[in-house]
Amino acid sequence: MKTITAAFALAAPLALVGTAAPSTASAPAESITGDWKLADRRSVVRIYRCGDAMCGKIQRILVAQPAGGARDTKNPDASKRDRKLVGLTVFWNLKPSGNAYKGKGYNPDDGRYFNAKFDRKGSQLRLKGCVSIICRTQMLTRA
Repeated sequence: MKTITAAFALAAPLALVGTAAPSTASAPAESITGDWKLADRRSVVRIYRCGDAMCGKIQRILVAQPAGGARDTKNPDASKRDRKLVGLTVFWNLKPSGNAYKGKGYNPDDGRYFNAKFDRKGSQLRLKGCVSIICRTQMLTRA
């Protein structure tokens, strides 16, 4: 059962276009704490302070779950496949970097780990997840 958006899957490459220019000054990263609904509106992730960084865990699943709750069945580590998804840490070591937060993420839909970058866009939170040079972006909204 898919409970986290396939956007985390990072399966389709995105063109990387940009220019390198020196930054004069950037505003500090806007707070990303709180509960955020994923783009597919199937689950809510809570972003919170953990030590000197930010972390994120699955707070709620908004779709029907199997008896006993959805599990981390796609985890590459077989010993972790019976973990419940609700309460599972899926983002960690998110630290300010310019006007964003960068750290690590995990997608229980496919068992992949990725580099995560969060930044606020008004009332939304943009998540960009990358495995090597393959990246996907999705917008989260306040739950």
